Amino acid sequence: MKKIGFLSFGHWTPSPQSATRSAADVLSQSIDLAVAAEELGADGAYFRVHHFARQLSSPFPLLAAIGARTSRIEIGTGVIDMRYENPLYMVEDAGSADLISGGRLQLGISRGSPEQVIEGWRYFGYQPGEGEDDAAMARRHTEVFLDQLEGKGFAEPNPRPMFPNPPGLLRLEPHSEGLRKRIWWGSATNATAEWAAKLGMNLQSSTLKFDETGEPLHRQQADQIRAYRAAWKEAGHDWTPRVSVSRSIFALTTDMDRAYFGRGGNEQDSIGYIDEKTRAVFGRSYAAEPDRLIEQLKGDEAIAEADTLLLTVPNQLGVAYNAHVIEAILKHVAPGLGWR
Repeated sequence: MKKIGFLSFGHWTPSPQSATRSAADVLSQSIDLAVAAEELGADGAYFRVHHFARQLSSPFPLLAAIGARTSRIEIGTGVIDMRYENPLYMVEDAGSADLISGGRLQLGISRGSPEQVIEGWRYFGYQPGEGEDDAAMARRHTEVFLDQLEGKGFAEPNPRPMFPNPPGLLRLEPHSEGLRKRIWWGSATNATAEWAAKLGMNLQSSTLKFDETGEPLHRQQADQIRAYRAAWKEAGHDWTPRVSVSRSIFALTTDMDRAYFGRGGNEQDSIGYIDEKTRAVFGRSYAAEPDRLIEQLKGDEAIAEADTLLLTVPNQLGVAYNAHVIEAILKHVAPGLGWR
């Protein structure tokens, strides 16, 4: 059995060919797609976060709105760039969204990805400390965030407060019990996966990874997952973590599917550079008739290792079509792989 959710990048453009021509379209359709996915039996609704782009950015209002409209589906991110975040304010936002959803938040965070602007986190008021780079700053923000999610008091109360205080040092409110175990780290390397394990975070591995061995993406990710689990065991945590991988998978069941995705062209991994020196491997897309798709997916070692699969969806094609994409996987592919 695997949990199966969708991952939306939340693109919008004023083009007449797009079903999401404004930020308002993306936000409202994201809520509607989460509702539809829950009705279809999907397990998760996840959203990417990018700043300075025509995509989804501030996640917590959206997550809270979805939490209020749904009752079962997991709600998450993949991922929030911690270079941009005030970790204490984020604890309050995350706690609120989690409580609204009844404890269904699955929050993916990371060091972030290449940006639309140069050092965009500086515009948000953050800069690396002495001896840090931006990645180290993101990890520092993360450690503060994780520590405060524990819900321990740390702030000296005012002796003359506006409202009565409970005894002792004060914590951030609202506190959502259990959220600390539902934080995920989006990792592009084996080393950061092991770091995430030591800190007690779940693991998200995306459709790209730093190219550390020259092997296909799915094999490098499978090795990454195994390294993560070994580090988790060594750390001695007393609970079982979760691992997700993201994939672009399309079951061709209609003429529209074949028109959109049946022409091929992305059946192999590709190599690129995400900055001037970092070589990365970008995963292939899967698009085929259901029977053939099942056979292809059986060979993906990372999917086999993971307990959660996030399907990247073409959100600009609208809610109805994306619901169809999700349903086709749940109905025609997942049972053949033993996922349902």
